Amino acid sequence: MKLSIADSHRRQRRAIRAVALLELTKGIFVLLMGMCALFLVRQDVWLLAESLLAALHINTDRHFALVFLDFADNLTDARLWAAARIAFAYAGLRFIESYGLWKERAWAEWMAVISGTLLFPFEIRELVHGLTIWRALIFLGNIAIVLYMIHVLQVSRRERREAASKRFTGGP
Repeated sequence: MKLSIADSHRRQRRAIRAVALLELTKGIFVLLMGMCALFLVRQDVWLLAESLLAALHINTDRHFALVFLDFADNLTDARLWAAARIAFAYAGLRFIESYGLWKERAWAEWMAVISGTLLFPFEIRELVHGLTIWRALIFLGNIAIVLYMIHVLQVSRRERREAASKRFTGGP
């Protein structure tokens, strides 16, 4: 069964909008993380971390708890501000990409390919440090999105070429 061009475009639009919603969700999540970093500025982060462990009934003598407390003890206001700035910039990029994909802009398709590809080294590093189902799923999902966006760009390029060829030859 052959799909009509309209059906193909409808499916492609739905898939691109799904990617746009994923990017929007990532942006919202990172924005919230940046806001949390700002909330921690001028706070006793170690005390907050210890209170969190106590509320979760986690023994502070356990290795994970000690690592968590050491991390909290090393957080400075400058590091929190830096983390917030990075989070807000990353969220802004996700929001811009999401908007562009939703509005079917070619620049957003390129942005999705480039930003997704730039994450590969970080995701591979995480997989090397410890293979988990979540890390593997995130990596495979990112590969799928990048490959799909490359496909979308190729289809768009082919359609533009065909349209230009028809105009040049005077075809229907």
